Amino acid sequence: MNPFRRLPRVLLCALLLAAAPLVHAADAPVDAITQAVARPDVLRGQFTQEKQVSGFRNPLRSQGQFVVARQHGVIWTTLKPFPSEVVVTADRILSRQRDGSTRVELDARQQPAMRSVNAIMFALMSGDVQALSSQFNVQASREGQGWRLQLTPKSAMLAKAFQSLTLQGDRYVRQVEIVEANKDRTQIQFSALSEAPANLSADEARRFD
Repeated sequence: MNPFRRLPRVLLCALLLAAAPLVHAADAPVDAITQAVARPDVLRGQFTQEKQVSGFRNPLRSQGQFVVARQHGVIWTTLKPFPSEVVVTADRILSRQRDGSTRVELDARQQPAMRSVNAIMFALMSGDVQALSSQFNVQASREGQGWRLQLTPKSAMLAKAFQSLTLQGDRYVRQVEIVEANKDRTQIQFSALSEAPANLSADEARRFD
């Protein structure tokens, strides 16, 4: 089985971005949004994800919570419909199942791009527009007190996986929509976002080990 299919779409996107060539870009609206978005060392929150798969009438829904720690990585915990957890660090992507079993999905020794996934994942979920614009053509707009980014891939490699990404937010990213090349569509809503406490708890730190 392809291990990528077990990864949350936002993590898969981060992995592919990390493997893509860097092309830096600057744009006034992008700069303005960059200034508006918070960039904490630790961000926690909840997510609701709906994926509409071509050929299926009803979307696939999941809910859970996450921790994004700039110096450590990402803990993505699905609570419904089936409990599971994916932990991303600089060295690996590890999945934990309901029964407590673990599986290393990707290892930096075999996949050097893994070492950039932390930064890219943080860029996606914290709205680091400059980092995202290195991989995407960006259309930025302000909507009231918020903003919207329409991203289309610059590289052929990314275009094989994604048609577009749309981020919406204010101080934080509130919604991500991922349209894959096969037209499958994933929408992720982030809520209950918090920068406190500013340090990882003992349990959170342990889960990164």
